[in-house]
Amino acid sequence: MKKVLVLGGTRFFGKRLVHLLVESGAEVTVATRGITDVDFPPQVKRVKVDRDDAESLAAVGSEDWDIIYDNICYSSQNALDACRAFQGKVGKYILTSTLSVYDFSNDPLVEKEFDPFTYPIQPGSREGVTYQEGKRQAEAVFFQQQVFPVLAARFPIVLAEDDYTRRLHFHVEHIGEGQPIGMVNPEAIMCFIHAQEAAEFLFWSGTAELTGPVNACSHGTIRLRELMDDIADAVGKPAILRAEASEEHASPYGFRDSFYMDNSKASDAGFFFRPLDSWLPELVRTLASERV
Repeated sequence: MKKVLVLGGTRFFGKRLVHLLVESGAEVTVATRGITDVDFPPQVKRVKVDRDDAESLAAVGSEDWDIIYDNICYSSQNALDACRAFQGKVGKYILTSTLSVYDFSNDPLVEKEFDPFTYPIQPGSREGVTYQEGKRQAEAVFFQQQVFPVLAARFPIVLAEDDYTRRLHFHVEHIGEGQPIGMVNPEAIMCFIHAQEAAEFLFWSGTAELTGPVNACSHGTIRLRELMDDIADAVGKPAILRAEASEEHASPYGFRDSFYMDNSKASDAGFFFRPLDSWLPELVRTLASERV
């Protein structure tokens, strides 16, 4: 039986990951601040951990773990604390990372486009750094310290009905209500992944031989204009797109350029990604129907 620690796992794809681990027979402990009430299976252990407190993290580092999933690492200090707490205590460490470690590109982004093995480490907490820089720093620390095997799962925007960020919901609601959407570049190409697929990828990553940074996204891409048109069809109203808009109407997908990844590394290693068009249109229709 695998002994698994999940740092952050009470919502969205983290919650789905916990259920997959339990179904596999793993002994699962979820470490969070204890704020979110989640109905986990009774065998799941819950411990309180402040991810920004090294001593708090060290408390769970006193045990040995086959796999650790870290969904709440946002800075070089978070990563350094983990390296110190879990050195010699974990078989494999899975860091939830992001497409945002890259810069915008009109070409599909491959892992080498951001190299955490040579990126300069700047000590510091999550305060005062962007999300992009925080994740870059976290990857850099883990891969340059090399105190245990690490895989950094680089996810794009993750979608599902229960997405707490409600970024796709924003577009469905705005179009359904006939409100304008500020979108700098409707021709930008994007990739996505479903929350269930993200959880499945993390689960697979725990036992796969693969390490290092790994892109994880559904097969296929979509232009923002096409996505807006699909939403418009689903709600029965036209999408009103504006190059500029007030903050309340600015699209959460307001990227100035394309932003999408190549997932060949993971695919070649044996993970099966779903086609984007096999689930995104259905999700759009579901969100549209929930408005009625």
